[in-house]
Amino acid sequence: MEGSHDDLDIVNRAFAGADSVFWVVPPDPHAASVEAAYVDFSRPVCEAFKSQRVKRVVGISTLGRGTVLEKNSGFVAGFLIKDDLIASAGVSYRALTIASYMDNLLRQVRSIKGQGMFFDMVSGDRKIPTCATCDIASVATRLLLDHSWSGQGSVPVLGPEDLSFNDMAQIMSEVLGRPVRYQQIPGEAYKARLTRSGMSNVMAQSMVDLMVAKSNGIDNTELRTPESTAPTSFRQWYEDLLKSAV
Repeated sequence: MEGSHDDLDIVNRAFAGADSVFWVVPPDPHAASVEAAYVDFSRPVCEAFKSQRVKRVVGISTLGRGTVLEKNSGFVAGFLIKDDLIASAGVSYRALTIASYMDNLLRQVRSIKGQGMFFDMVSGDRKIPTCATCDIASVATRLLLDHSWSGQGSVPVLGPEDLSFNDMAQIMSEVLGRPVRYQQIPGEAYKARLTRSGMSNVMAQSMVDLMVAKSNGIDNTELRTPESTAPTSFRQWYEDLLKSAV
């Protein structure tokens, strides 16, 4: 179906006859609030889940539920309220809880290539889980094709290891054969970069709040298990995808 995800008529027609749905909220850098971007945007789809009698939903979410860092954590709060909204729609729901995407580094190809540097707010020594989007897709596909599960729950996707940005820089340097380093930047500068790129002040501040929560360990609250450990390593992902882009 061609149309907006937040158009009730569109999603009703799109979900006609659907047994399972994969739900991803697209980024909205211009939103008036995190709740508007994630929760209000998902209200029409929840109505469509009910009217079209969708049985199972798999959605993209985030780590952090039930932690002291959950509140005032920017985008995390929006994701978790959105999860609760979907769970209240009468469907069986699995939230794929994810820390950070390796693929986000594709946004910094220009600085990696030109300056041999990449940037973020998180301490360069903070080791956090990160995963490749191909592994998220594999987990989502398995759940969408499995009609045996029911109820509400979360499925962490943590990648094979916890790495710091300094660790990633070392791997990049080894793969490229030339130095790459990570540079931590302060919150004010980080927010200014986001607003210069067109992000609303509220959404930029929410991103800063998220980075503060990551720096304080919100991504380290999920215990790694064999089930939550996805196979694609950062080195493999970098060699397969980012190296050619750089």
